[in-house]
Order: sequence, then C-alpha cells, then structure tokens
Amino acid sequence: MSRGTPGGVDQFFGLPQDPRCFYYRTFQTAVDKESHLYEFVVPMVPPAWNDRDRVQHHRARIAGGAVPTAVAVTKLDRCQPATTRPVPDQHEHWGLTHFLLDGHHKFEAAAEVGAPLLLLSLVAIDDSLATSHDVARLPELRDRPRSARPASAAP
Repeated sequence: MSRGTPGGVDQFFGLPQDPRCFYYRTFQTAVDKESHLYEFVVPMVPPAWNDRDRVQHHRARIAGGAVPTAVAVTKLDRCQPATTRPVPDQHEHWGLTHFLLDGHHKFEAAAEVGAPLLLLSLVAIDDSLATSHDVARLPELRDRPRSARPASAAP
C-alpha cells in the first residue's frame, strides 16, 4: 500500500487532482477492457494525529509477524470522465473506498513497514454508484492479480 498522492491533472483548472484529505492507495486491477478497479483507504483523522508511541508499538508487533485487523465502512462507486470530447483514457473507474473506523495506528504502522493487515469491511450496497451485482463481484476482483492501467491507454 502506498500513501495517496494527487493523480492526474484536472482538465478545467490545469492543476493536479487533490482530494484534500489523506488516503492510502492499496490495490488496483482490471475489471474488464473498459474498466479498472482502484482501492483506497481513507482514515477519519490524519495520520499526523496518531500517537507515535502507539504506531511504534504496532510496527514492532507487525515486524514480529502479527497481522492486525482494522475496521472500515466501504462503498463502491463506478464513474466515467465527465466530458463530451474524447480524452486519451476514457475508461470507467471502479472506486472501492474504505473509510477507516478503527485501526488508524495499525494501518499507519502496516503502511510504513509495507506489511499486510486484515481489513474488516462493512460494505454499503444502497448508498453507492454501483449495483448490488457489482458489489457481489468484489471478492472475485480482489482475488485478481494487482495490475496498473497504462496511463496512455486508448479509448
């Protein structure tokens, strides 16, 4: 997993896209030829607010082989570029966003060490831009190999 950084340039403002909050990028893979799944974890407080001693405690546990668990409420959204003119990469984004409820210190420690942790996700089905069928596909999609979408893919 990696810490989030702005991705892409906003066509209107000509500036990098910025969600104005901290997030972790955890996984991505192809859904099909026209769609790609991107997974994010958004902590409810910025990591700078985490207690450093507690983060260090979890780093030591993880280094010793522990695999901690965090809890999140999750939603899946399906979006496409909002434009009437062709863009270089017109693919559909499946955004799987986990809003971290518990485990902020554990998650930061795992990210720093580059180690896995378990994420118990309570997936919202009704309040998203995806269908229940799309949500049902998540276990299969998450079992796929990690793969990045080429930045200059043709539409």
